[in-house]
Amino acid sequence: MAFDKEKFNDCLAQFTVSKEELNTIAANFRQDLKIGLKNPDDSSLRMLKSYVGLPTGKETGEYLAMDFGGTNVRILKIRLDGDGKYEIVKKVGKPLRVEGEYDYIGVGSKAKDMFDLFAGLIDEAIDGDHETKYLLGHTFSFPSKQTNLYNARLIIWTKEFATEGVEGEVVNDLLKDALKRKGITNVEPTAVINDTVAVLLSAAYKKGSTYIGSIYATGHNTCYLEPYADSDEQPMILNLESGNFSKLAPNRYDKILDDASERPGEQRLEKMVSGRYMGEILGVVLADLWGTDKKYKFTSIDMSAIIEDGSDFKETARIVEEKAGVKADAETCGQVQTLVKAILNRSARLVTATFVGIVWQLTGNGKTKPQHIAVDGSVYEKMPGAKESIDQALKELLGEDAKIVDTVLDNGGSGLGAAIAAAMSK
Repeated sequence: MAFDKEKFNDCLAQFTVSKEELNTIAANFRQDLKIGLKNPDDSSLRMLKSYVGLPTGKETGEYLAMDFGGTNVRILKIRLDGDGKYEIVKKVGKPLRVEGEYDYIGVGSKAKDMFDLFAGLIDEAIDGDHETKYLLGHTFSFPSKQTNLYNARLIIWTKEFATEGVEGEVVNDLLKDALKRKGITNVEPTAVINDTVAVLLSAAYKKGSTYIGSIYATGHNTCYLEPYADSDEQPMILNLESGNFSKLAPNRYDKILDDASERPGEQRLEKMVSGRYMGEILGVVLADLWGTDKKYKFTSIDMSAIIEDGSDFKETARIVEEKAGVKADAETCGQVQTLVKAILNRSARLVTATFVGIVWQLTGNGKTKPQHIAVDGSVYEKMPGAKESIDQALKELLGEDAKIVDTVLDNGGSGLGAAIAAAMSK
C-alpha cells in the first residue's frame, strides 16, 4: 500500500521548520523568559526557583542522594573528590510496586509505609552506620511548591501515583520523621531538586562553562542559571518547565493529538518534541495517509528502529504490520522512514530553538560565551540523528558562535546532582 504522493509531500511539509521559523521560535522563547522573570503568571514558562546556583567543582565529602521520580527509588552514597571527580560508593534501590506482592503507590497506599521504605533503603546504603553525619539531597520529580532548598511541598501526584498523606506535605519532613522512627538521626535531608536541575548540577560539576540543563526523553524540560545581572538577587537555577512553552504554531496533526490528550492546550512544546508523543504523532499522520480513523500506537523505540532500517525495509514492514495491521511494500516503507526522520528532525530543531533562546538571554548585549548545554534522555542519547539535527540547528541560529556552543550528554545525573545539592546546602 502506497500513499498519494501529493498528500505525502504535504505531510512532510507540515514537519518542516525553516531557518526563519526557527529564529522566530528562539526569539519568542527568549521573550517569554524575559516576561517570566518579571511575572511568571504572564509567561507560558513557569520559572520555578531551585534555590541553588552552580557548583564550583571543588565540592568534596561523602553525601547521600535519593532519586525518586518514578516507580523505582534509588539511594546512592556518593563521594565527591573535587575537580569534577566523584565515586558512587554504594547504590541500593527498589521498585515501589510489584504486582501481587506489594504496592506503595497505588490507591490505598499510605505515606508512612512509603517513607519507612525509603528510610530502610537509606539505612542499607549507610550499612547501618548511625554515627557518621550525612547530608542527603533528594531529586524529586513531581509538581512541588518550593520556598527554599529544603522546603518542597508536593502539590499533586502525577504518573499514576495515589499514595495518601503526601500531597500538601513537605516531603523532607516526611522523610525526617521516617528516619527518626528507625533511629537514623545522623542523616539530615537538606536539599530537594528537580531532575532537570540535577542534570545541570551534575554536568557543571564535571565540566565548567555549563549554564543550561535539559531532559530530552519521554518528557521534555529545560533549566538554566539566571544571573540576575540587573538585580541584587544571587544567580540561581530556574526550572522553566519548558514543555509548557506555547508560542508555537502546531500543525493539523499536533492539533488532533492535543485535542485527544488528557489536558488539551497544555504542554504544547512537549507534545511536539518528546519521546512520549512523537510515536503518537506518527500514528496520527499514517492514519490520515491511509484514510482511516484508526488510532495507531507507535513508540519512540519503533521510530528508532525505522530510522536505522536498511534499504530492504524489512524491520519497517514488520513494525507497520504489527502496529497498524498493514502489509506495506518497499516504497511505502521508504516513505514511512522519511516521515519518521522528518518528525524527529522537527523535534530536535524546536528543542534547539529553545536552547538558543536561553543562550541569547544569557548573552544579552555582549558576546556569546563558550559553553556547554547538558542534555540527558533517551531521545538525545539513542534516537539516530537527534544530535546531528541539534548541531545543524545550532549552526543555523548561532552562525560562527555555534563553534563555541555545544550539547553534551550527561547520563544519570539525578543521583550525582542530588549529592552536589546536598554539598552546596552546607
